[in-house]
Amino acid sequence: MIIKATLVLSALLLSTQDGLSPERLARKLRRMSPRAELAADPTNRVADNMEAALLGKALFFDPRLSPDGHFSCATCHDPERAFTDGRALPEGRGEITRNSPTLLNVGRRRWLFWDGRADSLWAQFRHPLENPVEMDGDRLALAHLITTDTALRQRYEDVFATPPDLSDSARFPAHARPSEAAAEDERALAWSKMNAEDRATINTLLANTGKALAAYQRKLETAESPFDRYVRAYLAGDKTGGDHLTAAAQRGVEVFLGKGKCTLCHMGSELTDEEFHHLAVPSLNNELPVDIGRYLGAKLVKSEPFNASSVHSDQRKGEAADFVSLLKADADQFGELRTPSLRNVAETAPYMHQGQFASLEEVVRFYSTLEGARRTGHHQELTLTPANFSEAEERDLIEFLRSLSAPLAEPNW
Repeated sequence: MIIKATLVLSALLLSTQDGLSPERLARKLRRMSPRAELAADPTNRVADNMEAALLGKALFFDPRLSPDGHFSCATCHDPERAFTDGRALPEGRGEITRNSPTLLNVGRRRWLFWDGRADSLWAQFRHPLENPVEMDGDRLALAHLITTDTALRQRYEDVFATPPDLSDSARFPAHARPSEAAAEDERALAWSKMNAEDRATINTLLANTGKALAAYQRKLETAESPFDRYVRAYLAGDKTGGDHLTAAAQRGVEVFLGKGKCTLCHMGSELTDEEFHHLAVPSLNNELPVDIGRYLGAKLVKSEPFNASSVHSDQRKGEAADFVSLLKADADQFGELRTPSLRNVAETAPYMHQGQFASLEEVVRFYSTLEGARRTGHHQELTLTPANFSEAEERDLIEFLRSLSAPLAEPNW
């Protein structure tokens, strides 16, 4: 509620100010660039370990994580598509109801998934792995893969330790995973029959695997964008911005910072407040929107057995754990979804949590008019009003958004 009150106050202040003086523009640009160094993750002791990243990369592209060998992490996060899949809704083993977000710069995200139900990259991994409508894999099959594949086993040993002996099939079945539907799920029934010590052994291996995948994904950092080069030149005294942006993109910067009030949510050098908002975006195919969003996500991350305060965390007490312990789920969060970063946004279409908008033009037009907005309750964003952009302002804003794209800093990843 404090954050939302701040947003409302910010909106009122902005509405009284016309235009941006060079001094105000410079102050705002300093908040947007340069980007800070990627922060450490103390909950993952191998977060920046090169061998862990190599293991994570091997697993990321391995379709054996799915039972039929059809899906890998890269199925929905394709490097050729800015680590998205270019679809409104992903292809999976079943019906998936949310769009695949980009993994570019994902190591900088505070919360994962549209509802924020995971608080770290390493905790995030188990969800798509074992979700029946996504990869539909299981942690026992993963454990057997790592312990029997010579290359994966060696990489695992190099980072963690000798993996456990899983040769006793009575103790360690070929397939098992926890599930609330144990009576209908053979893999869940197999998991329930394992003793607590053996389940803990597998969970440790699952957490370690997630940490290796996180180490790889932390390598997906983008380099300096044309916008960053513009800001560097502008703040150094070159009011042309070193010709790194077109005139249209420079006008778009002012629309973004001024009339559009876009920094109410897309703030800072990552162009996201890392929070959750209800934007009344029309649902895909005009169906009634039913996504509960952060209301459920906040509950799930607190009960997550692999969160920052769990036994699998390498720092059970600290800022990350505090973020989770202080979370509360209340009615105001119903339908709220995570604010994505705008870095490389031009490469990650379609947009919104269901891929409702096929282009940046459609996104900007929605914020301009709010045409088709659908409310799911009484707790919508108070600051969300039509921006009423002119056609020229829409074009300029899109030109600015395109200037936020940059290639991987280390393309070999």
